[in-house]
Amino acid sequence: MPKMKSNSAASKRVRVTGTGKLMHVGSAMRHNLEHKSSRKRRALSRDELLAPTQMKNIKAMLHK
Repeated sequence: MPKMKSNSAASKRVRVTGTGKLMHVGSAMRHNLEHKSSRKRRALSRDELLAPTQMKNIKAMLHK
C-alpha cells in the first residue's frame, strides 16, 4: 500500500519542536515589512504554540 503524502502547506506553516509540540508563525510577516515598525515586527516574528484542538489534525497532515 502506498504511503500517503504529507500536506506541504501545513509543513510550510508549522514546525515540530523536539518535545513534539507544534509551533506556528503568525501572519503579517510575508510582505509590507518596511511599513511596520521594528517593535511590531519583533512582536510578529515570535512563534506561537498551536492550540491543542488543532494539534491533532495538523499532526495527521504532517505524519508526526
